Amino acid sequence: MTSPEAFHEESEQEIRIFASAKERLDFYRNEIHFETTNLSSRTNAYLSAQAFLVIAYASSMANLNPQWGVIFTLVVPVMLAIFGVVSSLMAWPGIKAACDIIDHWYLKQSGLLRSDPVIGQAYDDSPLFSSWESTDIGHKTALLFSKRTPWMFFVFWLCLGVFAVLVHFIYPVV
Repeated sequence: MTSPEAFHEESEQEIRIFASAKERLDFYRNEIHFETTNLSSRTNAYLSAQAFLVIAYASSMANLNPQWGVIFTLVVPVMLAIFGVVSSLMAWPGIKAACDIIDHWYLKQSGLLRSDPVIGQAYDDSPLFSSWESTDIGHKTALLFSKRTPWMFFVFWLCLGVFAVLVHFIYPVV
């Protein structure tokens, strides 16, 4: 745990780094923007990979070759489903880490805006954020898509893998 002396020392160091509350707010916003861009890039790369896998899965299930189509439609879709499950499990830590970092900077920004209400006002004296945007619920809701996507595809790939196997046992080709 952090001692009160260390916390006080950290606060003094932050005061020396930032000349004003506006500089601190700008820094927090830049960090949030950077991490949001990072999260967006990770989510886009993940979704692109999943789109490719879905197309490959559908194409492999449609194989009608009379000589080796049956074994192909059993092996390749299952392998693609396993790859989809593994890629979902591997994508989750990076996406979660980006969301946690965004949460960290958002919490610091919210603390600054609460501690210094003047900094939260725009030049026209209207609030910089709406009440929904400045609540934790609004912020967390914005991250839900990126957080849920790997788990949705994880379940999706499990279902497709089971489907590929069951199709061969329920409707065997004679």
